[in-house]
This record gives sequence, C-alpha cells and structure tokens, in this order.
Amino acid sequence: MVTVTGRVLHHCTRFHVNFQCGSAQVPQPDIAFHFNPRFDQGDCMVWNSFERGSWQHEERQSSMPFRKGQPFNIRFLVKSSSYMVAVNGKHYLEFMHRIPISRVNTIAVSGDLEVASISFQGPSTPDIWTAQAAAMTNAAFPLGMCYNQSATFPPGPYLQPQIYSVPYQASLFGGLFPSKSIMVSGTVPPGAIRFHINLKVGPDTAFHLNPRFSEQVIVRNSQFGGCWGPEERHLPGGMPLHPGQAFTIWILCEQACFRVAVNGQHQFDYNHRAADLRKVDRLEIEGDVSLSAVQA
Repeated sequence: MVTVTGRVLHHCTRFHVNFQCGSAQVPQPDIAFHFNPRFDQGDCMVWNSFERGSWQHEERQSSMPFRKGQPFNIRFLVKSSSYMVAVNGKHYLEFMHRIPISRVNTIAVSGDLEVASISFQGPSTPDIWTAQAAAMTNAAFPLGMCYNQSATFPPGPYLQPQIYSVPYQASLFGGLFPSKSIMVSGTVPPGAIRFHINLKVGPDTAFHLNPRFSEQVIVRNSQFGGCWGPEERHLPGGMPLHPGQAFTIWILCEQACFRVAVNGQHQFDYNHRAADLRKVDRLEIEGDVSLSAVQA
C-alpha cells in the first residue's frame, strides 16, 4: 500500500500520481498507472497508462473527490490484478494492471498541490482492502511542502523511516500563527472509544480536539491553570470520524480561530482562547488511533 497525503492548492488546475517504470525525464518512461484529477476539464478524474511513447485507453469519471484548498489522503493498494484507490477513506476506483507491477519502481507526484507525506507499507495478506490493513504501522518519508516530486521505492538506505507511535509528541517550532496548518492522517481502529489532539503551551492546552465515538461527538476545549473551559460539541454535519476508517484532520490557524476539516470537509471553527499563539510549542496525540502521517 502507498499512501499520499497533502493539500490541493486553491489555484489547482490538475495534478497527478504516477506509478512509473523508471525515473528519467527524457525519454518519458512507461507509466503503469496514471491517476489524474482535472479541475480544468469540468472537475473530472482521469486514469490511464503510458507505454512505448503513447497514451493508452483513457478511463474517466465526472465525480471529483478532491476540493481546492482542502487536504486529502489517497491510498493505493497494489493487488496482484489491479490497483485499488481510496480517497479520504472511501473506495473510489479499481484500475486493472496493463503493465506488470514487477517493472514499476518509481512514484512521481506533480502538479498544483502540497505533499505532506508519501508512505509505503509492505505486502500483507492478498486481497485485503480493510481498515486493519490501513492501520498497520507505515514507514513514512515526508517530502515537506512541495510538488513536482518523485520518490523511488523500495526506499534506499538514504531514507530514514519515521515511525508514528502513539502517544505521539512533536515540537511546534515558532509556535502558531495565521496560515500555519497541522495535518494528521491515520486510521481509527475498530472498537475505538476516543482519542485527542492537543496543542500545548507549557502545561496548558490551547486547543483540545477530542473525538468520542461512544457519544458520536468531537469535543473542543482549552485548559489553563489546570481548569477546563466550556466545551464545544456542535457538529453541523454529524460525526465525520468512524471506527474502522481512515481519516485526515486538517487544523488551520487563522487570525481569530482554528478552522478544522476532516477528510476534505470543513467541520467547525474554534475561537482562540490562548493569549499568545506564538507560545504554543507542542503537538500531542494520544488514545485509540493509528497514525500514518503527521505534518506540523
């Protein structure tokens, strides 16, 4: 399984993820699977292969699972007969192999997007396309805020795998400020009760984001001086997170509030309660969750 997380840029016309037979620029290598969202052609999705200098039979669909300015999580499951693709935790398409997978050695990502991470998971039991497969620990290779990048796999010794163990902590160098974003991707295991994402300033919590599956709610709050403030619970669209499913949570810091999107859909705003966002120096994630990528 290969997982690509990131964000579609506001001005995006199109981007692509290619499973290629080589990394040379000229001549263009064969492409076993070309996955290509196009906003400039009526918001359509195109997939194809490229062989011996020519594009092959094109397949396309008019339903667009991506939104400009929103984060995404794409999972490519490579089976013996096909590629299966899920976008933001939902199955989207199956593409039958046209070129033997034994020839594929490069992933190329290019276009109007920001890449948070590309992660690789080794072979598992054949034909498993389940949350259990998605929840296995990934070796992630962050590319940072970038596009027009390619990564060769299996990873060479120069790549240091990053393991996202839970509880997870990371420093937020420079604190928070308007336009700063935090992206968390992972899977909620079956039987999950709750987990939380905390943005900390010393011992205090500037923002506590706490999905509770028994209550079907995401609780938001802050804690200063050991005292919790008033909880916020309202979810206009209902609970967007579910046990057994993958997710991407995007927290965008704006001037007056945090804006939170789940799987590309805006969920709520949380007005700042911390006096100085620049002092928010730590990200904490704990509870019933398996992490595949964290960008902070």
